[in-house]
Amino acid sequence: MEKKLSVEISARHVHLPQDVYKKLFGEDAEMSSVKDLTGGGAFVDARRVVLEGPRGQMQKVAILGPYRPLQVELSMTDARKLGVEAPVRISGDTAGSAAIKIIGECGEHEAEEGAIIAKRHIHICEKTASEWGVRRDDVVKVRIETPERSLIFDDVIIRTNPEDSDTIMHIDTDEGNAAGMTGTTEACIFE
Repeated sequence: MEKKLSVEISARHVHLPQDVYKKLFGEDAEMSSVKDLTGGGAFVDARRVVLEGPRGQMQKVAILGPYRPLQVELSMTDARKLGVEAPVRISGDTAGSAAIKIIGECGEHEAEEGAIIAKRHIHICEKTASEWGVRRDDVVKVRIETPERSLIFDDVIIRTNPEDSDTIMHIDTDEGNAAGMTGTTEACIFE
């Protein structure tokens, strides 16, 4: 059975809890969607933040909604530019991760932890995972074919969800550039 999936580049972004969002943008501020993302009700917020580390700043960084625990997802290149020692982690695993300052229109927040380099992963519904013979937290290899820079990614984590949804792999901008990707690209899991 061929195990085809789509690959999307997940550029740098932040997830914020409501209290931090209001600290950055004011007590009356609420998230407002300007673009829906694939799966799970996620969206890009209308506002942006500035990220600051020991070596500098990054302007106009996207905020993804809805509200959730604080997490800053960077590429390795971003982390080096900011001077933060962000570990490679699966999304949500921020304990003991890098500190970073987040700046909004009305205030700033010194996060003692939360900055990570998101580990490449595949979102797959439980039904498809079962058909493909994979389970949550399994590690697989994925081949991405592009005109000039096809490559194989090893150490890709399976993330299952109960709802029926498309099978999508998320990689960061460094990984997408290494594969010569432009936009969503097709790929396949292989043994």
